[in-house]
Amino acid sequence: MDEFDFILKVKPNRTFQKNVKVAIGDDAAVYEPSLNRNQVVCVDTMVEGVHFLKHLSTPFEIGYKALAVNISDIAAMAGIPLYYLVSITVPSSWKEEELVEIYKGMDELAKEYKMDLLGGDTVSTSDKLVISVTVIGEVEQETQTLRSKACDGDIVFVTGNVGDSSAGLAILLDHVQIHNQHSKEYLINRHKKPTPRVNAGRLIGALYRASLNDVSDGLASELNEISEASNVGITVFKDQLPVSDELLSLSSANDIYKWILYGGEDFELVGTTSRNSWEKLKQTCDKMDLKITQIGLVDQKHSGVMLQTVNQELVRIEKSGYNHFRNK
Repeated sequence: MDEFDFILKVKPNRTFQKNVKVAIGDDAAVYEPSLNRNQVVCVDTMVEGVHFLKHLSTPFEIGYKALAVNISDIAAMAGIPLYYLVSITVPSSWKEEELVEIYKGMDELAKEYKMDLLGGDTVSTSDKLVISVTVIGEVEQETQTLRSKACDGDIVFVTGNVGDSSAGLAILLDHVQIHNQHSKEYLINRHKKPTPRVNAGRLIGALYRASLNDVSDGLASELNEISEASNVGITVFKDQLPVSDELLSLSSANDIYKWILYGGEDFELVGTTSRNSWEKLKQTCDKMDLKITQIGLVDQKHSGVMLQTVNQELVRIEKSGYNHFRNK
């Protein structure tokens, strides 16, 4: 393929944000920051064979997820996603039409959030396809949903359901069998096309104080990061963890809680806030039909993260989940 012809094919023919002064076409893009807002920037990289398998996902789904995981990071900072840049490293085994589909997948999600593609880079390689996406957003200057904001007595909460994505991957890899077609499609879709919780993040960011993490590496890992950053203990109640009916339809209870705690890639938001703020947040989310569930408490009686079983036993939840330098 021709690099410059390809760029023309994926170049957007419109911009959503009025603050874009120079879009794709020059050496760099130019945008004007909004008054009284901080810039929020994140980057994630997806590698073929590590984050996705070509025979299990369409190029459209790969592109969609590549952008979604970055938007989720912006949501965890209570921000509004505005712009994105894409760097893609392409082996000869990928056809031009497949690459165009990757960008179409990103574009579908970008249109939902009115995000503008500002540029990126395209290079060739003899190895695997690699996609790096950078997302730029904004958040009010006074808003901080940092991991270090948890305090003793806080309510611990999570949006949506957890464990679905990991179960979907297990189904794709034939590690588990499922006969209910609806449940199968739902769980696989939760893995391939996660929903960033931007609206919930905005509501949480409006609270007086809150800590937040997005569930990318697993609920256990994200809770331990909040515990460590805030120097607090956290107790999670096993019977309060939100589980979808589709996940419950799988027969193995042990696998279900393994996926819930350690699976990751749900891209829900987990965090803490005061009891008063929690009540307000819960009421607002219910009115907006946004699922959010109390799953535990911040408790200074112990360190780290503990799981309270239905028999009232406390089991330590280690900081486990996917780690690129250990999971090889």
